[in-house]
Amino acid sequence: MTEHTLPARTTRRTITVKLTIAALFMAANIILSSFGMPVPGGHLYLNDIVICLASILLDPLYAFCVGGIGAFLGDMIFYPAPMFVSLVTHGLQAVVISLIAHHLLKKKPVLASAIAVAVGAVIMIAGYTFGRAYIYSTPEYAVLKLPFQILQASVGAVIGMILCWPCRLSNLYYRLLRSR
Repeated sequence: MTEHTLPARTTRRTITVKLTIAALFMAANIILSSFGMPVPGGHLYLNDIVICLASILLDPLYAFCVGGIGAFLGDMIFYPAPMFVSLVTHGLQAVVISLIAHHLLKKKPVLASAIAVAVGAVIMIAGYTFGRAYIYSTPEYAVLKLPFQILQASVGAVIGMILCWPCRLSNLYYRLLRSR
């Protein structure tokens, strides 16, 4: 068994560990989606870091909960206008990252993760651009925010990858799942 594979048998302990880790990631997503750095036309949020990291590690259902539901709750609590855009966009982003990271290039998980977060960044940028144009009924506002959406998606993808692989959070996660 390689370092990044898990036993086929799912135990109560494994489910408990996965739920706990997903809940911690979801809490981090809510916190990071509730405040941001001011930029022209709004704020730059860092919750994409958590979404990318969680989606690389977790299966698609847990990734959706962390990405979509976590961002939805953060928006609902602090800034409700785009909460459904966040649910759909970050939820889809998380599911796609998880699917690609776990099913593409199984022998090269770092490369698969890089491809996954790049595709996820495109989903996030497109989703928020179209979502803002729809919610605020002005494509100009969406275009104004586009460079900051690209920055947010890029920062999230890069730092999520760094935390997962060079900082070895992936090793810690898989070790937690394997331990008895």
